[in-house]
Amino acid sequence: MAVPFADLHLQHQTIKREIDAAIAGVIADSAFIRGSYVDAFEREFAEAAEVKHCVSCANGTDALYLAMKALKVKPGDEVITTAHSWISTAAMITHAGASVVFCDTEAATFTIDPAAIEAAITSRTVGIIPVHLYGQPADMDAIMAIAAKHGLWVIEDCAQAHLARYNGQMVGTFGAAATYSFYPGKNLGAMGDAGAVVTNDGALAEHMTMLARHGGLVKHQHQIEGVNSRLDGLQAAILSAKLPHLAAWTEARQAAAKVYDAGLGQIEDVIVPAVAPRRSHVYHLYTIRHPRRDALAAHLKANGVQTAINYPVALPFLAAYQRLGYRTEQFPNAYRDQTQILSLPMFAEITRPQLDEVIDLVRKF
Repeated sequence: MAVPFADLHLQHQTIKREIDAAIAGVIADSAFIRGSYVDAFEREFAEAAEVKHCVSCANGTDALYLAMKALKVKPGDEVITTAHSWISTAAMITHAGASVVFCDTEAATFTIDPAAIEAAITSRTVGIIPVHLYGQPADMDAIMAIAAKHGLWVIEDCAQAHLARYNGQMVGTFGAAATYSFYPGKNLGAMGDAGAVVTNDGALAEHMTMLARHGGLVKHQHQIEGVNSRLDGLQAAILSAKLPHLAAWTEARQAAAKVYDAGLGQIEDVIVPAVAPRRSHVYHLYTIRHPRRDALAAHLKANGVQTAINYPVALPFLAAYQRLGYRTEQFPNAYRDQTQILSLPMFAEITRPQLDEVIDLVRKF
């Protein structure tokens, strides 16, 4: 049985009428840039994310940049983030004008280690960007305590963690701002690139809005120098059509993860995702560890099961960051994980036979 890593076409088929109607509405209104569909999605997503303000933008990478620029990041500043993430988190620190400082991850959760954050703080540190990687929240109580102690801002990278909660509180509501990606494969995905920044700070939201729209809130009235990072009307309408399904899709992912946990948890050499206390995991990715990861991936591929490695090289060891001179022993967990992690098929519509097929093939490896 072939098991895809994700199945966006299947998801589309389940809500095709809603998506078609959303797209038709935008075309009928010629509301391609800004307009009522974008405004509506911003309101709807703010409510879903349990925040006061949502500033939409072109993608999750831009969202990080906008948040940091609005927080007045400047050359000479240092921003701390995780060694294990997609490069956008770190690259936007540099593009915003600061220097990136990497921290190792916790041994079990793949999220940033608060003890490593504390050790990395210097007189130049201005902020922390924890990533709720794979859909599991970072240890926000510890991170916020460190930030308060040292007078630092926090931006939560929620690109993979839509609707995840920490101790009952929605991710994205702890720090000064939080960023989201709506890349097609995300738990809430557009049909192209899309992103947003959320915050409870009205002044910060206004500044980020100006930054994203050429520096003004009204056309031709440029208060500052901004950039062009807009969510288009088609993507906004598609996201509005999908948003009411997100809670059910999340529950389906969590149910699938329980099946994986039960079936894989007793297999020798397989380490299933550990969920820390008080954290709800929304399983954007279901990522195991295995000492012979590459051979296992090849075995699954040969039998029709797609997998992925998220991510094959930890950030400090990428060519992009050779200039920083980091050593492997500074990031023992991230260094170990890059050779062992393997993401298995995970999507809301995955069936029990598909899950059983993956489990059976891993057991036979």
